[in-house]
Amino acid sequence: MTKKCLTALEPPISKLGFGCMRLPMLPDGKGIDTVAATKMLDYAYAHGVNYFDTARNYLGGESEPFVGSVLKKYPRDSFYLTTKMPAWLVQNLSEAKKLFEHQLELCQVDYFDVYLLHSLGNRDTFERIYLKEKVLEELQREKRAGRIRYLGFSFHGSLDFLRYLLDDFGWDLVQLQLNYMDWDIQNARVQYEMVRAKGLPCAVMEPIRGGALATLNDQAAAILRQAAPDRSLASWALRYVGSLPGILTVLSGMSTQEQVLDNLATMTDFQPITEAERAILQQALAAYLQASPIPCTTCAYCMPCPFGVDIPGNFALYNQGMGKRLLSDMEQADAAAAAQKCAEWAKLWEAMPEKAEAGKCRSCGKCVPKCPQHIAIPERLKELQAVLTKARKG
Repeated sequence: MTKKCLTALEPPISKLGFGCMRLPMLPDGKGIDTVAATKMLDYAYAHGVNYFDTARNYLGGESEPFVGSVLKKYPRDSFYLTTKMPAWLVQNLSEAKKLFEHQLELCQVDYFDVYLLHSLGNRDTFERIYLKEKVLEELQREKRAGRIRYLGFSFHGSLDFLRYLLDDFGWDLVQLQLNYMDWDIQNARVQYEMVRAKGLPCAVMEPIRGGALATLNDQAAAILRQAAPDRSLASWALRYVGSLPGILTVLSGMSTQEQVLDNLATMTDFQPITEAERAILQQALAAYLQASPIPCTTCAYCMPCPFGVDIPGNFALYNQGMGKRLLSDMEQADAAAAAQKCAEWAKLWEAMPEKAEAGKCRSCGKCVPKCPQHIAIPERLKELQAVLTKARKG
């Protein structure tokens, strides 16, 4: 019997997928808030979400066992579970085999519906681990044995590397970072078109860019709220990618029940985005990019920092205050207004321990190769600290 394509499965894969990378944490940050997170997953499942995406490194290694513990109470054929092989955690075939077995145990399942090579971004690493160590060959054996139903990869690399992967190997799907911000400035459109040309379904990650497109800045948010006062900013981002042909599911890394409710309202009885709405989004995007945000998705792959810097936390605060825009505000004629804006922005850092601030960076560069967004992290931290120092002086 011919194996069904992912897009033809029964039950159909839900248009909204639950990304289990940003589940709510306990107040002290030491562990998942299992009560809140269980409520979220159960509610999503009860309202039609059947695709759950986790990984070995999510939430300090707690995501896989937690998701497995929640889903085990449901019939195994009623949901689709995805996890991933992280090349940076294995050095050879033996370690990869042990990791795969451990993942099955942690998730309390006999097979994975989808298994991805995690965050491919470097051809040398791919060839060293997956080809020379024959890890890819082993995963293909697991697929034939039925412990992996569909095999693919998530991607954060160059167009040449993507072309090589698509041309020289057989895959069932590709997971791409797609959103209206990256569509042109990070070649998301070209990547999507390359995957589509191969006839492969595409799972979408970071549709809201780590939450950045759910907040934007005042100017961009005002444009979208004027166009649709009752619609969330996040809904624009979800509808943008959800309207693309060939999308298997749109993953959202939800961290509150309110986000679950809002995303379900957007993706249930889905309404594709119109051309008029696309034009409005472009206006909002232009207003957002004018303030030069740092393109961080708060994935925390760069952590921990050897010097204790909270890299994603600093970047999130910088973007919240839109540091580049603040620099120009400092030079405006109204000195009192400028001083107030500086004080408000600097106040954002009150909850950040001094030892975790950007100024503690020593430019060791260990974080740079780990960043899926290819951010020049030490340089951006220096820029951030310079703005923060100036803002504190008023």
